[in-house]
Amino acid sequence: MPIKKEIKIKAMWDTEAEVRIAVSDDVPGLVTEAETSEQLVGKLRILIPELLEANGLLKDAEQEDIPFHLSSDRTEIIRRTVLFSG
Repeated sequence: MPIKKEIKIKAMWDTEAEVRIAVSDDVPGLVTEAETSEQLVGKLRILIPELLEANGLLKDAEQEDIPFHLSSDRTEIIRRTVLFSG
């Protein structure tokens, strides 16, 4: 069964753990984390086909392209110290 649509993956920055966490509604069971975007993509290249096959969404054992789009958000807080002179 060819994958016809691009799989959407959402990556979020976990400030406390200092890792990127990836999840997807298109790939049941997909939750993974990595310290860098490159490491995250490496994990996704392995996990996406494995999870699609495990969930019966990828039936053929043939080589085929599985397109995915990784979007990433990161929110930071800048803490400023206000100095009072007087």
